[in-house]
Amino acid sequence: MKKNALISGATAGIGKATALLLSKNGYNLILTGRRKERLDKLKIEIESQSKVKVICLNFDIRSNNEVCKAIDSLPQDFKKIDLLVNNAGLAMGLSTIQSGDLEDWETMIDTNIKGLLYLTLKIAPLMIEQKTGHIINIGSIAGKEVYPNGNVYCATKHAVDALSKSMRIDMLPYGIKVTQIAPGMVDTEFSTVRFHGDKEKADKVYEGLTPLYAEDIAEIILFVANRPKHVNINDILVTPLAQATATNLVRNC
Repeated sequence: MKKNALISGATAGIGKATALLLSKNGYNLILTGRRKERLDKLKIEIESQSKVKVICLNFDIRSNNEVCKAIDSLPQDFKKIDLLVNNAGLAMGLSTIQSGDLEDWETMIDTNIKGLLYLTLKIAPLMIEQKTGHIINIGSIAGKEVYPNGNVYCATKHAVDALSKSMRIDMLPYGIKVTQIAPGMVDTEFSTVRFHGDKEKADKVYEGLTPLYAEDIAEIILFVANRPKHVNINDILVTPLAQATATNLVRNC
C-alpha cells in the first residue's frame, strides 16, 4: 500500500523537488501552494511519470481558515497522511531592526511560524489517531545562528528549531517521528523572493561558489523518511562545501 505525503510550498524549489522524488519512490502526494497553475502543471508532470495519485490544494498557508477548509476537503483515503513536509517558508528583505519593513516581518512570521502551526494542528491529530506518521520541518542554518540584517527571518527559523524540538516531545507517546532539516545556502527562488524580485541581486548571493540544490534537500528528506520504524533522525544541518557558517563562505573555490 502506497504512503501518502503532504508537502507545503510544493510549487517550486525544495517542495517541488521533494514531490518529484517522493513520487518516483511510490508516494501518493498532496501538494499545497498558492500558485494554482504551477500546482496543476506539477500534478500533470508527476502523473505522467509515476503511477501515483496526486491531489492539489490551492490555499494561502497564512490563513487558518483556508488551511482547515483545504484539509477537511480531502477524500477519506487521503486523510491517512504518513508524511508531512512543512516546507513553505520565505525570507523578505534584509535590513537592520530599526529600518525593517513591517509588512515583510508579518509575511515571514505568518508564513514561517503560523503557517507551519496551522498545518501541523490539522495533521498531527490525524497521525495520532492512526498511531503512525512523520513530520519533517524545513528549518534553516538561520535557525541555528543569526547574521547581520537577518533579524526577523532568523527569529522565525529559530522558532521552527524550537517547535521541532517540542513537537518531538509532544509526539513521542504516539510513535510519531519529528525531524528538522536545516539547510544552508540552497539555489532556489529564496533570494529572488527576499530581494522582492531583483534577480540580478539574488544571483550574486551564489556567485563564485556551488550552493546546495533543491534536489540535495529532497534526497535528505527521502532518506530520513525511509529509516526503519525504530529510527528517528531529530535534526540535520546541511551546508554546501563552501559554507561553514551563515556568513563564513569561500568563493571561487
